[in-house]
Amino acid sequence: MNIIKVIAFNGSPKSEGNTYHALKIMQNEFEKEEIEVEIIQVGNKKIRGCLACNECVKSQDERCIIDDEVNGWIQKMKNADGIILGSPVHYAAIAGTMKSFLDRAFYVASVNGMIFRHKVGAPVVAVRRSGGLPTFNQLSNYLNYSEMMIPTSNYWNVIHGTSPGDALKDKEGKQIMRVLAKNMVYLMKLKKAGENEVEAPEQEKKEFMNFIR
Repeated sequence: MNIIKVIAFNGSPKSEGNTYHALKIMQNEFEKEEIEVEIIQVGNKKIRGCLACNECVKSQDERCIIDDEVNGWIQKMKNADGIILGSPVHYAAIAGTMKSFLDRAFYVASVNGMIFRHKVGAPVVAVRRSGGLPTFNQLSNYLNYSEMMIPTSNYWNVIHGTSPGDALKDKEGKQIMRVLAKNMVYLMKLKKAGENEVEAPEQEKKEFMNFIR
């Protein structure tokens, strides 16, 4: 049996804050199914934003011209079956370092043959009070744009807490993460089982339209 691998990104500056605890809840469910999981800490790194230089379009080597951890993370995502994007909420939005990483990684992936296409991906958000849904939607945009497969839970993928560990008191939030993980496992297994049975749709070349003439 082929091993299923999941790569999860913690966009919080706190290595063991509530975003981490949400990912750990999911990891526990994955490991019950003998799925390999790696959680990567992004939020405490020095990751600069996209330069809009388009060198990754010219080189076609699946790398960003900025030579930092992002290039290694792109390859980890390429080799994974499932990808989880976890972020706390900063001003009703994705944490800054996490967004810098996502902008670069997903742009490189999209202009180098849509290398995340048909992978299973899920957004996860940790929030104190408000801004969870806008951040959830922002994370989802990366997955949608990349033609990824998105599992669901029984509510939006948001868990609540202020101080590190508070999220573990959010009973509904913990259930949301468990159900999300179980549905993600199910989708990854379905995809793995059908790889040699069901032909994937042919990838269409992206058509760009500029409405300003």
